[in-house]
Amino acid sequence: MEKMRDSIDFKNTDIKTLFRKLLLPTVLGMIFSALFIITDGIFVGKGIGSDALAAVNIVSPLWLFSTGVGLMFGVGASVVASIHLSHGKVKVARINITQSVVISSLLLMCTSTLFCSFAPQVVKLLGGSERLTPLAVEYMLWFVPFSLFTALLNSGMFFLRLDGSPSFAMMCNVVAAVLNILLDYLFIFPLGWGMFGAALASAIGTTVGALMTVSYLLRRRCALRFHPVKMSRKSMQLMRRNIGYMCRLGSSAFLCEVAIASMMFVGNQVFIHYLKEDGVAAFSIACYFFPIIFMVYNAIAQSAQPIISYNYGLNESQRVRRAYLLALKTAIGCGVCFALTTIFCSPEIVGMFIDRSYPAYDIAAKGLPLYAIGFVFFAVNIVSIGYFQSVERAKYATVITLLRGFILLIACFFGLPLLLGDRGIWLATPLAEMLTTLFILVIYISGKREDKEKSVSLDKTGCTLT
Repeated sequence: MEKMRDSIDFKNTDIKTLFRKLLLPTVLGMIFSALFIITDGIFVGKGIGSDALAAVNIVSPLWLFSTGVGLMFGVGASVVASIHLSHGKVKVARINITQSVVISSLLLMCTSTLFCSFAPQVVKLLGGSERLTPLAVEYMLWFVPFSLFTALLNSGMFFLRLDGSPSFAMMCNVVAAVLNILLDYLFIFPLGWGMFGAALASAIGTTVGALMTVSYLLRRRCALRFHPVKMSRKSMQLMRRNIGYMCRLGSSAFLCEVAIASMMFVGNQVFIHYLKEDGVAAFSIACYFFPIIFMVYNAIAQSAQPIISYNYGLNESQRVRRAYLLALKTAIGCGVCFALTTIFCSPEIVGMFIDRSYPAYDIAAKGLPLYAIGFVFFAVNIVSIGYFQSVERAKYATVITLLRGFILLIACFFGLPLLLGDRGIWLATPLAEMLTTLFILVIYISGKREDKEKSVSLDKTGCTLT
């Protein structure tokens, strides 16, 4: 077990060295998670067709909901646990992660049962047309019941990294992704199981990855492991308080996933209105390609998170600031690379998912370069949200998420097509991200101004006293 753990000193190690040590396995793990989704899209598009691709996009918000729940409890519990660990309160940190896993699992068991009980109605509510509904329902009924494991896999990554095992956290994602790729091919092509096969492959991969994280947290040699939950009245009251606080800290992580779901939901509505089912199929390619970008940014933010929150608990403001700026520079550099690659290689990207014979091919090939304009702004926004979560400024993180994922996004999706036509649909997300970045810049400038005024005020007070 000791071989699983890496030697990580969040307090004394140089910030760049610490960040690099966490970043590589975290990014690799996230890339494999993205490959999990992208491969699913490639096999569905090539093996079943563009309608199947559109159908999966219709029910994707349900997968994002379970991912969001896992991230909310993962972020919230890991921030609280890391602050307790910095003060030497190991038992309290263990209790925090156990409570988060228990409550998130119970929540998803209830919601999954509800969604599956009313599957056709849920699909129609998500914007499924008469042509796409049967395929969407088939996929949904074989994937949603495993939502619990999706959440466990996502929250477990935070706990493993905080315990000093980023490499094992990466392996959980790698195993899940490789299993999904192999089973996707087997179920869709040789066995010809269609949507059922695609959903089952994803479910099995996720479940195995999640069970790996659970087995790690059950080991007694781990510093951060599960702790028995007491059922007394006082313990239940404390759990309710702890869960409430974790949810507040992690709410913006949940909202980030819901924001992607909102983008898919509203985008599906707008695309089907202007460009019918072929437009939804084209948009689904952007939605399949999008996770690899989001997950790399998320990996950068998550690599900085334990460094920032641990040193925040020790009041090491300079180390906190250095970690944030390093994460920001890294994310912006990745954003520029992603944007240029997408702009110049959009036909090749689209060709991975569907053949040129489908009308959706030309729609997507023309739209992806416009969509890519927002990747750099998206980088700034995701890393900044992660920073505010890590320093217990959940209100800022939530406001930023609401702006970029709901308020500005919905306004742009419905407003820009009226001004720019079809091009406006693709430019809606980039414009929402750009306006959010401007809002973050305003917060940063205001914060610097306030700090300067406080410093001047203290200097004046010091002079008077002298």
